[in-house]
Amino acid sequence: MPKPRISKSKDRTRQRQRSQQMQTSSNTRVRLVFSILCLGLFGLIGRMAWLQVLQAPVLEARARAFQTQKTQPLGARRSIVDRRGRLVALDEERFRLWAHPRYFSFPGDNQGLIRKPVEIASKLSGLLKMPMSHIVDLLGNHASGVKLSEGLNLEMATEIKKLGISGLDLEAYPQRIYPQNSLFANVVGFLNQERIPQAGLEQSLNQKLLRREKTRTLRRGADGTPLPDDFAPGSFYGDDLRLQLTLDARLQELAAKALLEQVIKWEANKGVAIVMDVTNGELLVLASTPTYDPNKYWNFSPSLFKEWSVQDLFEPGSTFKPINLALALQEGVITRTGNVYDNGKLIIGGWPIYNHDQRANGVIDFAKLLQVSSNIGMVKTMSKLDPDKYWEWLHKLGLNKKPTTDLPGAVAGQLKNKDVFVSKAIESATASYGQGFSLTPLKLAQLHALIANGGILVKPHITRGLLSGETLNAQAFVPGEQLLKPEVTKTVLDWMESVVEEGSGKGVKTTGYRIAGKTGTAQKVVNGVYKAGVKICSFVATLPVERPRYVVLVVVDEPKGAYAYGSTVAVPVAKQIIDGLLVLEKIPPSTEKSKFQPAQG
Repeated sequence: MPKPRISKSKDRTRQRQRSQQMQTSSNTRVRLVFSILCLGLFGLIGRMAWLQVLQAPVLEARARAFQTQKTQPLGARRSIVDRRGRLVALDEERFRLWAHPRYFSFPGDNQGLIRKPVEIASKLSGLLKMPMSHIVDLLGNHASGVKLSEGLNLEMATEIKKLGISGLDLEAYPQRIYPQNSLFANVVGFLNQERIPQAGLEQSLNQKLLRREKTRTLRRGADGTPLPDDFAPGSFYGDDLRLQLTLDARLQELAAKALLEQVIKWEANKGVAIVMDVTNGELLVLASTPTYDPNKYWNFSPSLFKEWSVQDLFEPGSTFKPINLALALQEGVITRTGNVYDNGKLIIGGWPIYNHDQRANGVIDFAKLLQVSSNIGMVKTMSKLDPDKYWEWLHKLGLNKKPTTDLPGAVAGQLKNKDVFVSKAIESATASYGQGFSLTPLKLAQLHALIANGGILVKPHITRGLLSGETLNAQAFVPGEQLLKPEVTKTVLDWMESVVEEGSGKGVKTTGYRIAGKTGTAQKVVNGVYKAGVKICSFVATLPVERPRYVVLVVVDEPKGAYAYGSTVAVPVAKQIIDGLLVLEKIPPSTEKSKFQPAQG
């Protein structure tokens, strides 16, 4: 059956309608897409505004935190050097070696390959000088954070880095080193494993020894390049300051060796040697024995960590006699040409007093009194000085006061209170020959410096100041108080010189040099009682007499033996120190009995 025919006009109408519908649909779609694009654009603009305006500070802080590396202070300390720049204490870089077994691999290994602990141990055993089995035991079954070793030096750390083993981490830290070992331990002290100062100058001058450090902030680019415009001023400032001591390592070593030999020879408890510059109180030597190694302090008794020359008291005995004669001269109760009668024995307040040899010396002048070390002569001489005035002088000299010094732990001496001293005649009598009161070896050296320098009480000290390069920021010099007349001290020095020329100090005589001195052999108080046969032997010297510059003091505690005296125990040590001092300080020989010149600060 034939299809019905559609007219052309109807066909065109249909096509037109379809075209209009498609056009309408297309326009709607475009509008919709356009609207979506506009909304997206406005969203992007809004987001950019949000990020760049409102969120900018937060995002910038995050970026800086990612790009910035902070270095925390390590607590480094300044070095300590002696008077000639020789290192006494310093910080050295050391390393701890940490292992993380879950990351173990060798250079060139395939990604994901984890090496076994025994393979790592085979590489490290030779470097660490540890058995492989021990390293494997340390690693155990831990996945991370195993400390294998510490105290590694830079050379060893570099060798470990060269192995290129993943999973090994080197942590740097400062370690305090004492290159002179025990030589300065008694005054410098040490830091413990936590770097906390435990003794000596390390403790008393802790704040001065801390380097000026701060947290450093360094910005880097994506490739690690530093960004110089972000460095804070002073970020890379280096604190190169060093604390300089007055001590001389060469002389200290000589004194320590000579002292140790005598302490061993005489089976003594301990000994100390001091050399002081009488013009300013600087100590060139402060040596003690027994001592310890601050690098291995854990191997020694804590009782050795103090310096007994400034912390322990003793009765000086005859080495104090020149001080007493100076007081008598100052007060005018004796004269340079005077004399005293020594009958060998006195009874004071019911107590008998004898000379050390229990002999009478007859009429003697004061030079002879010191030569024979007459106790009876001293008691009679000081009895001329009013006890009240005598006590006032001992107090003025600071016997019962803590000395002004930078030495750590210094203590005051012990002196009977004024009422007891004045009311009981035995107190001033025993004090006249150096017993019945106590002081430290440092205080005794200071008082003999007073005799040597023309009557000035200088401040004993062992630090000069901070060094930067060759420039010394020296501590301000504070002149001491003038206590005695120069002519008084000159007279006493002349008397002391006769002890070296003709008396018990002959052992330090040195051809071409004028040296003054005085020996001492005092009974020692044990638990409040003078114990028979227990002594403290000492000797003090001043040189050169015509222009005094140095005081040398040696004290030895409880030497054993029938012939243990200041002349046999302490003098030989002083002789070796003086011989070294003359050479090291280039002291010219003395001329004839030249005019006395008080030392000048």
